[in-house]
Amino acid sequence: MGGDHGPQVTLPACRAFLDKHPQAELVIVGLADAVEPARAWSRTRVVTCSEVVTMDDGIEVALRRKKDSSMRVAIAQLKADVAAEPAHACVSAGNTGALMAVARYLLKTMDGIDRPAIATVLPNRRDGFTTVLDLGANVDCTPEHLLQFAVMGSALVAAVEGKEEPTVGLLNIGEEAIKGSETIKRAGELLREAAADGHIAFHGNVEGNDIFKGTTDIVVCDGFVGNVVLKASEGLAGMLTEFIKQEFTRNVFTKLAALVAMPVLKHFKHRVDHRRYNGAALLGLRGLVFKSHGSADAFAFEHALTRAYDAARNRLLDRVHDRIAETMRSLPAADPAATQAA
Repeated sequence: MGGDHGPQVTLPACRAFLDKHPQAELVIVGLADAVEPARAWSRTRVVTCSEVVTMDDGIEVALRRKKDSSMRVAIAQLKADVAAEPAHACVSAGNTGALMAVARYLLKTMDGIDRPAIATVLPNRRDGFTTVLDLGANVDCTPEHLLQFAVMGSALVAAVEGKEEPTVGLLNIGEEAIKGSETIKRAGELLREAAADGHIAFHGNVEGNDIFKGTTDIVVCDGFVGNVVLKASEGLAGMLTEFIKQEFTRNVFTKLAALVAMPVLKHFKHRVDHRRYNGAALLGLRGLVFKSHGSADAFAFEHALTRAYDAARNRLLDRVHDRIAETMRSLPAADPAATQAA
């Protein structure tokens, strides 16, 4: 029910996902009328609800007032005490703040984690991806939170990409250790200490362009900065694609040039299409929850479903939990007062 388009996007995406993944099963949650078409689908179970969390609803509304919302009911499907056959992952295109709050309330965080973080991949020029977190779940972060993000990001990349020692960069306004706010400088100290103890492979400070250079496998930042980076990268990719389209259709000469360059242009468009990277993991929870862009079309939402499906098949939750349990024992916890205030 969530996102800018709701069932007119999510249902076709679910249908396409099922067609491409014959071993997958879906639990579709929504208002009765909206999900009625899915009742006739195979490998699908429909669960109805009476409320929807809108994109404008505050966290208090989602948590306290709308207890039968599609978002809350969907997340609850991950719990064995709620569903006879618990789902392995949950995907939503709804209100990000509400999704994080409800997921954290229902599922709780893993031991050693104070706050969950949103992590996704962005393309880099090494023909690979850079994992970035946090992308909007936590606006105000302590140095300890950033350290925890680094450990969770390392666990994610190790589990999904098979890199046992992925490199970590701390997003800053310069590479020098003396630059940045007091929070960033202290986070750098903690990351260096963790690296010295063998918990992470800390590269050092990185700047925004290092994300797309592929300087490190992981880039850590607070949610405010991360969300700005994400939206700016999507906007830039769209602008470049539109610019190329306009420039190569101006006259007969540019059209001829476009024909020659078409393979390169198609590859570029494929690489920067943000819809292919849709589906951000909410790391640190005792359940797999993935956030789709609210503006996602059916193609993008299908990719979010696929990302969640792959994570479940590869036992991402167990592998991240094991990595965190191994590395978090000797790492400092966040200030309880700061965590409580969040």
